[in-house]
Amino acid sequence: MSSGGRAIGFAGDVRDEIVVEAALAALARESRLWLVANVAGIGVAATILETSNEDWQRVISVNLGGTFVVCRAAVPIMLAAGGGVIVNVASVGGLVGIAARAAYCASKAGAIGLTRAIAVDHAASGLRAVAICPGTVESEWITTILANDPDPAAARRAMSERQLDNRMGSPDEVAAGIAFIASSDGRFINGSSFVMDGGMTAP
Repeated sequence: MSSGGRAIGFAGDVRDEIVVEAALAALARESRLWLVANVAGIGVAATILETSNEDWQRVISVNLGGTFVVCRAAVPIMLAAGGGVIVNVASVGGLVGIAARAAYCASKAGAIGLTRAIAVDHAASGLRAVAICPGTVESEWITTILANDPDPAAARRAMSERQLDNRMGSPDEVAAGIAFIASSDGRFINGSSFVMDGGMTAP
């Protein structure tokens, strides 16, 4: 890596506790596991009436279940090392309702609740847990939604206009937020929802 670090890749499903535990244990053998960022997530554009049982289970199992599996595997490793930081990528959809995102909003609200519970249980042992809540971010999921929309240009404009500056966020901006939370400057951030939404939830 350009920063002088070394990247180790693992392929697997965040819902698979055997794979997750093996991957985190392997990382911990290489270096201290002091930061875990749960970024994996999926969504479906549907109201509650349009959401099938299969889509509901799939979204909840990845966005909330996967976050649970990774956190449960990471916490004992971090506690044994004297602490660490867990950043769970939630969404403003976990704080406010978003049209046609029933399962997604429910899963992200659950991730925020799980994050708070982890912080309350383990702060005294040196572990911080924070849910970062981005607004609309230019991502693969947004690309898929736009590709399936009958008027992609209008849909893109509407998504951009959710933010007060009329533009979506970027993955790099969210990564910078995670880096700040994990840094020593973010020490006082714990058990909270760290909103990065371009003002989407301000009105």
